[in-house]
Amino acid sequence: MDKLLVEGGHPLEGTVQISGAKNSAVALIPAALMADSTVTIDNLPDISDVETLSYLLEEIGGKTELDNDTLVIHPENMFSMPLPNGRVKQLRASYYMMGAMLGKFNKAVIGLPGGCNLGPRPIDQHIKGFEALGAKVTNEQGAIYLQAEQLTGARIYLDVVSVGATINIMLAAVKAKGQTIIENAAKEPEIIDVATLLTSMGANIKGAGTNVIRIDGVDKLEGCRHSIIPDRIEAGTYMIIAASMGKAVTVDNVIPLHLESLSSKLREMGVHVEAKDDSIYIESRDKLSPVDVKTLVYPGFATDLQQPFTSLLTKAEGSSMVTDTIYGARFKHIDELRRMGANIKVEGRSALVNGGSRLQGAKVRASDLRAGAALVVAGLMSEGVTEITGVNHIDRGYAKLEEKLKGLGANIWREALNAQELEEIKSS
Repeated sequence: MDKLLVEGGHPLEGTVQISGAKNSAVALIPAALMADSTVTIDNLPDISDVETLSYLLEEIGGKTELDNDTLVIHPENMFSMPLPNGRVKQLRASYYMMGAMLGKFNKAVIGLPGGCNLGPRPIDQHIKGFEALGAKVTNEQGAIYLQAEQLTGARIYLDVVSVGATINIMLAAVKAKGQTIIENAAKEPEIIDVATLLTSMGANIKGAGTNVIRIDGVDKLEGCRHSIIPDRIEAGTYMIIAASMGKAVTVDNVIPLHLESLSSKLREMGVHVEAKDDSIYIESRDKLSPVDVKTLVYPGFATDLQQPFTSLLTKAEGSSMVTDTIYGARFKHIDELRRMGANIKVEGRSALVNGGSRLQGAKVRASDLRAGAALVVAGLMSEGVTEITGVNHIDRGYAKLEEKLKGLGANIWREALNAQELEEIKSS
């Protein structure tokens, strides 16, 4: 196991290239198994979640070939093998295997998903959708069993706007008999990306990106080639990094419309943000103004950017309020920021950030993916060196992190954990 070391105080300048969207990739790879012939996915991010899902496809009889950012998936010999444990538990997005396998084989056995521990994130809306389509769903010994003689289209209203449930129901419904209507559907760009892949495979989907999605079931899905959209969360993280320490940074290969909620908040803080066709140019300022931010479903401020944005607010001179309406437990990074000298108080779903004082390098631990990003942002702004453990979380969502930051002028590197540090992690 490694730790990440960040020496703060270095001004950043240059261009950073954004990879394909993690939150698309983890749904597109399971979706590919529904085809009857080869599927090629381009612009994949170089992250551990892609490797995990590729392995899961091979476990059920598929063949995968990963070459740089292109994954070729051969689904012809896949079968409905139970996946109750193992790598399924390494990432939450493994639950997309439920919808994909149910849609293709009318049955699936999938272990309850793992991933970042962000508090209760029930999959009840997923199950509600599967049952509406005619599946019998049971929970036995920590695994979800799904079985259907025939999936039949239905009208499904989601009680909570959920990206995962919207995609999972869409996967299960594309080969169901008749029409499925998903109401109160999530609108995230990643849903449009998955719908685009499925449509290229032969699915009949209308309304992706709106709150009502209509799916007319088809009998057959064929292979295709698809390129993943840019990762708006990775792009947003680098925009925050540029706002924290950037002299002149261009975040390239982005869709600026996907980042408008963040751009507007950065401008409100006094950061110069210039959106171009497929890039965003950022210049920071010595003095940043405090702002209040509330996370909302897309197109609102993304919950995945709340944690790194909170780190940036420690530099603003004055008091800022951060409220997370999506995940109430998404403040585990606050204790680590306090170790670095941040003045932050958490009350329920909100954090009051009293900024303006320089952070100090410290030994901290990433508890989840975006908390790790928050600590990297904090480390870049700090005096001295910050040591970050829990790097495996960061590797789940940020491709070539050190390489990209070094390209901007950061001093960041990895070292292996010593025996004492490993023991401390095991006992914590």
